[in-house]
This record gives sequence, C-alpha cells and structure tokens, in this order.
Amino acid sequence: MTGQVSARRRRDIVDALRRGVVPTNGLDALAVGLDRFTAAFDDDLDRVAGGGSVFKAVRGEYGAGKTFFTRWLAERAKRRGFAAAEVQISELETPLHRMETVYRRLVEHLGTEQFPPSAFRPILDGWIFALEEDALAGGRLAEDDAVALDRAVTELLERRLSDISRSTPGFATALRGYRAAISSGDHPAAEGLAAWLGGQPHVASTVRRGAGVKGDLDHFGALSFLQGLLTVLRDSGHQGLLLVLDEVETLQRVRTDVRDKALNALRQLIDEVYAGRFPGLFLVITGTPAFFDGPQGIQRLAPLAQRLATHFGQDPRWDNPRATQVRLPGFTLGALVELGRTVRDIYASPAVTDRVDDAYLDLLARAVTGRLGGQVGVAPRVYLKKLVADVFDRVDQFADWDPRRHYELTLRTDELTQVERNAAVSAGDIDLPD
Repeated sequence: MTGQVSARRRRDIVDALRRGVVPTNGLDALAVGLDRFTAAFDDDLDRVAGGGSVFKAVRGEYGAGKTFFTRWLAERAKRRGFAAAEVQISELETPLHRMETVYRRLVEHLGTEQFPPSAFRPILDGWIFALEEDALAGGRLAEDDAVALDRAVTELLERRLSDISRSTPGFATALRGYRAAISSGDHPAAEGLAAWLGGQPHVASTVRRGAGVKGDLDHFGALSFLQGLLTVLRDSGHQGLLLVLDEVETLQRVRTDVRDKALNALRQLIDEVYAGRFPGLFLVITGTPAFFDGPQGIQRLAPLAQRLATHFGQDPRWDNPRATQVRLPGFTLGALVELGRTVRDIYASPAVTDRVDDAYLDLLARAVTGRLGGQVGVAPRVYLKKLVADVFDRVDQFADWDPRRHYELTLRTDELTQVERNAAVSAGDIDLPD
C-alpha cells in the first residue's frame, strides 16, 4: 500500500482522518468494497467523455458511505480529465427548485485535478489559451503578429460560440466580453464578467453594460448556462463534468409546496439529461432509501418515481451497478476491520505495524460499534478518528504506550454528529456527557 501512495498523500489522508473528515484526495487508497462499481462507472465516464450524458442515483442509509463514494468517483473522474463539483442540497442555502442557486454553487465548488475549487477562472483562462493555440495550429500565423492572431481567435471564438449563442446568447456575449477584458488587461471587468458567468448576483451594472449583458440569472437561464459551461469545458480540453447533488433526501423535510417544486425540477433535469441536452454531463444524486421509497420522497411524483425505479433483491451481491439507481449496502464489521488495516498501512509507522495487530483493530471496531448502538454503518468516521488520533499517534510517539493497557474508549457528544449521537443514545447503557 505505502508503495502505491506518496508520502504527501499519506500525510493528507491521515490528517483528515485524525480530524474526523473525509480526505480530499487519495480516496482510492481507502476504497474498501467499491471494486464492484468500478467497471460500470468507468464505462459511464467513457460515455460522457465521448459526448454522451449519464444520470445515476446512489442510495444508502446514513453512514453507508454515500459522500465517500461520490468523492471517490469525483477523484477518479478528475484523474481522467473531468471537472467535478459537489453541491449540498438544503432548503435555505441551495433549494433544488431554484436552479440558479444550484448552478452558482456548482461553479463555486468546481474543481479539476490541477485546480481546487473554485476552478472556474482557470477553466475560462484555459479556454482562451486553447483558442489561441488552435488558431496558431494551422501554421499560417506568427505568434508575434498580435493583430492577425486576435482576428483569427475572434473568428474561431464565434464559430465555437454559435451553438451557445442560439440557446444562451447572454452567456456567449459575456464570454466575448471576458476575452476582450483579458486581452485589454481590464481585470476588474474580467472578474465581474467571470462572476456573472458563474451565476453570482449583484454584478456591477457598469461591467454588465460594458459587455452588453443584462440582468441576473434565473431558474431557466441556469440550465442554459450549464450548457455553456459544458461547451467551455470541452473546448478547454476537459472530458466533461461530474455533478453530484448530495443529500437530496433533505427535500422530505421542507414544506409540501417547496418539495413538489423541487421534485418536479429534478424530474425536468433528469429528462434533459436523457434527451441529450447536456453532452458531457455525468449527473449523480444521493439519498436515503426513505427518499427513494417513502411517501415524502420521489414517490410523490409518479413520473419521477418511474424514471428511478430499480428492483433490489435481498442479497446486495446481485445488485446491478449499471442500473439507474445503485445501492450502497454499508459497512459490515469485517469491512470496518479491513479499513483499519488499510489505514494502518497508510500510516506507515513500524511501531504501529508491530504493536497494533489485527486483533486489536477488531477489538476497537467492536467497541466503537457497541457504543453506537451496534450500528456498524454509523461507526466508520468515529472508528477511524479514534484509531488514528487516539491509538496510532500515541503508539508512534511513545515507545512504552500499550493501547490494551493505557487506552479506554470514550465518546463525547461534542465530537459526534447528530446521527452518531442518536445511535449512541439508542445503545441504552451509554452515559455520555451533555
């Protein structure tokens, strides 16, 4: 394992686990039990890279690893030249029925393998650079002939913006204005237009007026802006966009009228994906089984329920990873121990390897799970945090520290998520401080 993961990535992974969060990279090293999905999702990425579009729904209980799974998928996509964005759906900050807000969050969280969020400006600049490179590729222009190069780039830009201009003239106009501002060194105008293209409200009227664009983005315009973004990504050398709409199950807790609007917006977006309006888009949503099967989720809208309908048998081994909806079965105790072994390898300390054996990994996994009401699916975050911060770090630093003699597992309410607190309370025999 340590030979496959660089020292820097190991440190980043261990530090994230020590803080109790999902690492931002190196997730393939922690991907226990995800091999069954690799081939199907790689095929989906190939389809998107070839100009297609794909929709997937990922279901799993709290603690089943939905966030880990989608970030693992995003990491794989980025390595293949995709851009990726994860948008958390919430009633107040990112309501699903307001696509202009979803688009804005998408741009704010947009990342690539080379650039962390927000990578929108580097992508726009890469698009301009690609135009110049393509204009020079014919060999008929000299790089120092600025006038001829500007004219050739303008002609190429117009050809490539022709499709965008028909569907979203404002997006195309702002792109022209952005390139002109970059060329002339007008950085305030470039920043303002990049913000407008990213769906940000309240861009200065002087900037908009100078570029010939009007107003702020609305729900319907956001879908057209998404089309424009996909075109820019393609023309700047990216394979496509992986967009994750996470925690869609929060729709179950909003007002009935808002929920119905959001479900209908989701149905429209899925239909647009299937209709081929968004070539280069891989759209993923995540939710709990209650959202997919319960009366307050997608079952409220029959057309949406029909589009996502997938049969699941009792044995997850025979689930079809090519289906529209895929199921994450969650952790077993054995998988939790296997994850502990993986993290021990990543930690790469001879002392830890020698003094924290598999039997202790199993002992701690059972202890954490027991303190969380026996719910293995809720345990991974706490287990890994305790394993790294409480056990591995001490073993690595203190030669005479023995986890079996010197460590007693404790859980504090201020270190647990709400779901973990609920599980701990359900254990019945746990007396946690307030």
